[in-house]
Amino acid sequence: MDLKDLLHVLGRRWKTIVSLFLLAVIASGVYSFLATPQYESKARIFISTDVDDPTEAIAANFISTSRVTSYADLATNYEIMQLVIDELNLDRSPNELADQIKAEVEPLTVIINITVTDPDPAVAQQIARVHSEAMTDYIGKIDAPKGAVTPIRATVADAASYDPDPVAPRTVLNVIIAGIIGLIVGIGIALLREVIDNTVKTAEHVDKYSGGAGVIAHLAHDPEMAKHPLFTDLSGYAPRAEAFRVLRTNLQFLDLDNQPRSFVITSAIPGEGKTSTSTNLAIALAQAGQRVLLVDGDLRRPRIADILGLEASVGMTTVLVGKSTLAESIQVHQASGVSFLAGGPLPPNPTEVLQSQATRDLIERLRTMFDVVIIDAPPLLPVADAAILARAADGAIMVVRYGKTTRDQLEQATGRLQQVDARMFGVVINRAPRRATSHYYYYYGDGEEETLRPVR
Repeated sequence: MDLKDLLHVLGRRWKTIVSLFLLAVIASGVYSFLATPQYESKARIFISTDVDDPTEAIAANFISTSRVTSYADLATNYEIMQLVIDELNLDRSPNELADQIKAEVEPLTVIINITVTDPDPAVAQQIARVHSEAMTDYIGKIDAPKGAVTPIRATVADAASYDPDPVAPRTVLNVIIAGIIGLIVGIGIALLREVIDNTVKTAEHVDKYSGGAGVIAHLAHDPEMAKHPLFTDLSGYAPRAEAFRVLRTNLQFLDLDNQPRSFVITSAIPGEGKTSTSTNLAIALAQAGQRVLLVDGDLRRPRIADILGLEASVGMTTVLVGKSTLAESIQVHQASGVSFLAGGPLPPNPTEVLQSQATRDLIERLRTMFDVVIIDAPPLLPVADAAILARAADGAIMVVRYGKTTRDQLEQATGRLQQVDARMFGVVINRAPRRATSHYYYYYGDGEEETLRPVR
């Protein structure tokens, strides 16, 4: 993944990153607000030797230097803690008091720094004062057992300090650190989601998993699709209208030597917007002055008649069985000028009906009657109907839904067409976020077929 890919990933997953950043900042702010302020008091103990003889002084100095770390380790000794508690009449255990005290040796010195923290700055100073005095006595005691004379001297070099400013919580620092951690975690999760995300989102995905068919339209999500499903509901400058004009233009360049005239519009799985794409593409072609026939080839769940507000009981199946003529069965949608052939009564065996010679002859006849024939077909993966229709027509256009259709589903659907030697002209990526389509200048989105309302 190069820098450009990384920026695209971050752009697609910005909500995750921002959410975790804000969560970390808010949590840090709440913690800092609720945390009890802590104050510090510091004291310093100096370890020295009291020897007149130079030779003995060197040895004593070596001893004090080598032992100073041990003295610091004994700063939270139980005996010292109990002395401080008794002296100040503190209501806490030696272990609790030990957690408030930290003793460190200054590098390359014989100085021990004592730091005491407490919610009360005065109490912190008192503890540091009593503790440093008790510690100097304790060092002398352990270095001179049974009253022996010791050359080691522990002295309070700096008395316990008083600081009225709290040292914790450090709200600004906590928020900054939490924000950085939130960003890092957010970016990490965004990249992880991208790695495990197997859905179709880019033209590169389509090219790789569709056998090189390529993207012929990249259509952005439109929240108004449920209220205004048809091309005719929109103004001439609406982004969705412009998107279908571009798609209409792209159809002219699919095969310059042998211009296709019949297209099957299908998808890998249900709910990807193939029906509304078929309907609006037919309207866009009709507005360009072409004679267009829209065929509802979904003999399992036909929906176009309801969307256009036309009759569904007469159509393809009644023509095939001879109950109506083709001329009697073709209706015209007055608002758009699109001719429409419904599916007709649902047969018990749709696949057998569609793969019959009569159906192939009907599609060929329709090709000679109209400039363009658009056939809405069922999804490819659940049933074989769309592959059969694509073989009878000039080829298929597949609709995939951004972030929903998986790459495996696209690959399998492409394989279904290849198995019957049907041509796939290209892929329409539907319902993409606008940031993912800004460089395409296509702005269209639709809902699932189930959400489309009839136009009366």
